[in-house]
Amino acid sequence: MNRTGLFIALGIGVVAGVILGIFPWIDLAVTRPFYNAANNAFMLARDPVALAVRDGIVYVIAAIAAVAIIAVVVKLILPRRPMLIPGRAALLMITTLVLAPGLMTNVLLKDFWGRPRPYSVQQFGEKEAFVPWWDPRGTCDKNCSFVAGEGSGAFWTLAPAAVTPPTVRPFAYAAAITFAVGASAFRVTFGAHFLSDTIFAGVFTFLLIWVMHGLIYRWPRTRLTDEQVEGAIARVTLPLHDALVRNVMRKN
Repeated sequence: MNRTGLFIALGIGVVAGVILGIFPWIDLAVTRPFYNAANNAFMLARDPVALAVRDGIVYVIAAIAAVAIIAVVVKLILPRRPMLIPGRAALLMITTLVLAPGLMTNVLLKDFWGRPRPYSVQQFGEKEAFVPWWDPRGTCDKNCSFVAGEGSGAFWTLAPAAVTPPTVRPFAYAAAITFAVGASAFRVTFGAHFLSDTIFAGVFTFLLIWVMHGLIYRWPRTRLTDEQVEGAIARVTLPLHDALVRNVMRKN
């Protein structure tokens, strides 16, 4: 999580934003090959194998997130035991999961940025008007196209990649990016999102991860240690834990 990554993400966002803003038809052109006009449908969205792959993508994201969540839950239950993963890693993974796929994507954008999904627009056999990525005035009411929710979740895997050991971190980044690009492309083939939805899901998610990584790991005024994170959790739960233990001992 260095400045090079930041500049790359900002560059992608600016270039994609300008090109797809000036030429919004590119979004339609990328999506069109996956639309079957004869059946008025995106056929992969009906394919059992493709649907199983989509479920698998969601399960992978959930399994990775579960590692951090379980580590915190175990620490809450057994506050004197070391965490299953480093405290800062768990903190970064959970906070970015809440902020990126959670708050940013599914609360602030998808329900308030009224861009219709591809399978809802006139160019693909339905009634809603296509709008470019920058226009929030579309006719979608909620759970709209901008930005891609599963794309944001897939790009969130950059957070756990960022806290892997340095020797394997480049490979973890490569795996996370490959997984995220593949998952995002898959949603495009389903007619669920436009290209620009997936690009900005990745850019916004990366930027949130970059900032939180800086706050927790890099910037002198805010960075933490694993011991500080574990100690904070222990201070919150130890009094309750000790009270419960004393109560059980009295009853016995």
